[in-house]
Amino acid sequence: MFSVTRSPMPTKRAGSTMADESKFQTFLNQNKLNTKRLLAVSHSLETLRPEDRSLKLQRRAGKKEGAEKKEVAKPRSGRAVTPRALASALAGTAISGPTKQRILRAVNYLLEQKKKDKVELKTLF
Repeated sequence: MFSVTRSPMPTKRAGSTMADESKFQTFLNQNKLNTKRLLAVSHSLETLRPEDRSLKLQRRAGKKEGAEKKEVAKPRSGRAVTPRALASALAGTAISGPTKQRILRAVNYLLEQKKKDKVELKTLF
């Protein structure tokens, strides 16, 4: 009945930058970082642990006590980078600040595994 002809998609070569690649995408390509590994690392870094739950409990207890403020360390967020957020970052669309921080933590962990220097947020976005 109907025949659909598809135009050939341009192929991405290693080391070449295309006009539609975001700054984050080119960084991942240059450092040979896998997006699936990035998601897995983010999940393991951001998952709440018992010590994080106790920190949250201390913080809530401190609020109930009133005027006296105790400085309690920050717990993990409990929210990993989602595939949707990662796709938005790769496409170069707008993502929230906390999501950028989670991506940065995961990228820095992977770079540390490869014995490379950590990067700043400005380098990725």
